Amino acid sequence: MDLQFTAVFRRVPEGYIAFAEELPGANTQGRTLEEARANLREAVSLVLDANRALAREELGDIDVIREPIKVTA
Repeated sequence: MDLQFTAVFRRVPEGYIAFAEELPGANTQGRTLEEARANLREAVSLVLDANRALAREELGDIDVIREPIKVTA
């Protein structure tokens, strides 16, 4: 699945902090810009996985319909 988010990087004395503008909770840091980019990709993936797991847990065995949705922004 390909998704696109806006990555924001800010230089700080320790390196870079980074977050995905559209996805609260997806934030990280790195000593270099390349490390911050890699860490942000992982953070986004972890947040999406956690959100899916939480939704499934919350819904339990309630009958629902799950389907892909495409969004163009």
